[in-house]
Amino acid sequence: MRRLLQDFSPATVVAGFVAVLVGYTSSVAIIFQATVALGATPAQTASWLWALGLGMGATSLGLSLWTRQPVLTAWSTPGAALLASVSGVEMPEAVGAFIVCGLLITLAGATGWFEKLMDRIPVAIASALLAGVLARFGLDAVGSARTAPVLVLAMAGAFLLGRRLWPRYAVPGVLVMGVVVALAQGRLSFAGADTSQLLALPVWTAPHFTWHAAIGVALPLFIVTMASQNLPGVAAQRASGYQTPVSASIAVTGAATTLLAPFGGYAFNLAAITAAICMGREAHEDPARRYTASIAAGVFYLLLGLAGGAVAMLLSAFPRELVAAIAGLALLGTIGGALAGALKDEGHRDAAILTFLVCLSGITAFGIGAAFWGVVAGGVATLAANLRRPRP
Repeated sequence: MRRLLQDFSPATVVAGFVAVLVGYTSSVAIIFQATVALGATPAQTASWLWALGLGMGATSLGLSLWTRQPVLTAWSTPGAALLASVSGVEMPEAVGAFIVCGLLITLAGATGWFEKLMDRIPVAIASALLAGVLARFGLDAVGSARTAPVLVLAMAGAFLLGRRLWPRYAVPGVLVMGVVVALAQGRLSFAGADTSQLLALPVWTAPHFTWHAAIGVALPLFIVTMASQNLPGVAAQRASGYQTPVSASIAVTGAATTLLAPFGGYAFNLAAITAAICMGREAHEDPARRYTASIAAGVFYLLLGLAGGAVAMLLSAFPRELVAAIAGLALLGTIGGALAGALKDEGHRDAAILTFLVCLSGITAFGIGAAFWGVVAGGVATLAANLRRPRP
């Protein structure tokens, strides 16, 4: 416990808060769309926030304390988008599908087949995948200057000055500057906030298992979670130099999904984008102490689950441009390091740049995101490069 307290710093706590801020505000609207598509009541919707916050908080805390590495989990954002497009499936059937998906994720982790697949992916392609996924946030940060130039430029100035004078606290300085400027502009407001339900309570929904939901919901949810979330999540860890136990981590997220599915915990996975915030130099100069950033994020997620309505109201008060700017600036060092790692090996350079471009494009096919197709493109390019030329 003493070592844990010594490893904490203001920078790691702020990094954990920024990770939660980015993860929550960027996709919570999709969660609400998914609950509407499944016909959830307001109480069930609040229960989803409770279960998702509890699941992400408990798994992030447990895995980070166990491994002493920054392991951050998240809800499956493409999974939520998939659920939002579902029709003809009622909530009990969906809960049954969530449990089936959780068992499949647990099986993928327990058998170790997913880790064996990740071991075959070259470091250059993993780094390119990470850079391609994160570069979109850098572009969004630059693009946000069009609608809020004073706010974004002030935050960028604080970042550059902070990197020069107090590099360990550059991102906290950016957050403070953003809040101050937003307050001065009158853009940080709680007007119209719903205060009727500040606390989220669990609501049990009895599962109903059907083949229709298992094939139409559980299997696609499992595929997009593994391909679009867990794959870049592991790539982010390895590109940052962390060798976490992949199989055990995947199994833990699957078990959490299975246990919390009746309350709305539809799918948990390893985080990539938010985890990169906790794994970068901005979180802490010492890589061995960055795990406290994911622990701080886990605590914030627990608070988010227990007081879902209140925290949602707080996070909704931040301007969209503030969230985009701090995400892009916080990930700047990680993007640069990932690009350097991707292009360092000349033998994998073509495959790496192809992976980067496909991931950056945001292309989707068959409900699976660009991260998966980027790895496929890089893998094909690597195989083509390794083919022996025919003898003349």
